[in-house]
Amino acid sequence: MVWNWQQSDWPDFAYDSERLAALESRLLHESGLLFGAFAHLNDSEQRALTVDLIGDEALMTARIEGEYLDRDSLQSSLLREFGLTQDPRRVAPAEAGMAELMVDLYRHFQAPLTHAILWAWHRMLMAGRQDLRDVGSYRTLEEPMQVVSGAVYAPRIHFEAPPAQRVPEEMDRFVAWLDRSAPTGERPLPTLTRAGIAHLYFVSIHPFEDGNGRIARAIAEQVLAQGLGQPTLIALSHTIERHKKAYYAALERANKVNRIDDWLDYFSHTVLDALDYTRARVIFLIGKAKLYDRLRDQLNARQDKVLARVFRAGPEGFVGGLSAENYIAIARTSRATATRDLQDLVAKGALVRTGQRKHTRYALNLGTAGTSGLLDSTGIAS
Repeated sequence: MVWNWQQSDWPDFAYDSERLAALESRLLHESGLLFGAFAHLNDSEQRALTVDLIGDEALMTARIEGEYLDRDSLQSSLLREFGLTQDPRRVAPAEAGMAELMVDLYRHFQAPLTHAILWAWHRMLMAGRQDLRDVGSYRTLEEPMQVVSGAVYAPRIHFEAPPAQRVPEEMDRFVAWLDRSAPTGERPLPTLTRAGIAHLYFVSIHPFEDGNGRIARAIAEQVLAQGLGQPTLIALSHTIERHKKAYYAALERANKVNRIDDWLDYFSHTVLDALDYTRARVIFLIGKAKLYDRLRDQLNARQDKVLARVFRAGPEGFVGGLSAENYIAIARTSRATATRDLQDLVAKGALVRTGQRKHTRYALNLGTAGTSGLLDSTGIAS
């Protein structure tokens, strides 16, 4: 197999810019809608959502690579990094390092990417690792850097990266390309195009002994933020993780050629899907705030507890819908009381009811909570 970096046109990626023009315009339009929706939140809500979205991205970018971080520890680390808590609890190095990387990315997205920044990110990401030779530096191992799957006796090689001795030169070219293609660079590129190329270019070099995918996605998020002029909080890793096989398949197709129209098409649509999800999260929180404001002092303790649980499920909800049985389990109450409480929540406009008898389900009615049609009624799943 001849990989992309072994071909004569490397790293001069070819693509049809006109094919991406409509997607680039959509990115600008929909990111404007996201920032506009975010502005409707008060400072406390903005801080809470920022920590929540960054935390979710951190969990998902690790999960893509098969690493499962502890959500509570990560959340605690993020709050400390943002100076929002003095929680003295010890946190495992993996969660602390990931939080440090994500907050550094959020705060310093405008800084040009350098070798020193990449090395620092790698040290953060590999915190606590004792099994690597090269931490905070590019790989030096002479063995081939391969992405493989399958049994040891019959491995399938999905990709082989350039040998270690080529990495410094390749990374010099990569960093220089990022600088030239920046919004203020000599040859600026549209945002989606630059982010998609940056991800593929970096991961094709695979400069580190481990953590290349996570850092590639961090670079892509930095490029998106630079193009849009502010931290985006786009749920890129969340969206990739939901369709992880498609992500790896797109990368595998792209690492064999330097004509990358299909990769950029995949990546651009993934970013736009992630943007839609993030905007839904923001509007969902606006609806939550408005609903609670309208129902202030009108909910009993059971209703308040159930609604809080329902909102924790987020805009996607939990599968199956909120039923009387769910209500009984969450509120720990009788069926008769659950029925009265649910009827009252429907009458107050907090929930809408669908179905009959044992198929009756309830959904959040955020449309009447004052979101001006930005979010339709949101179904709740169990």
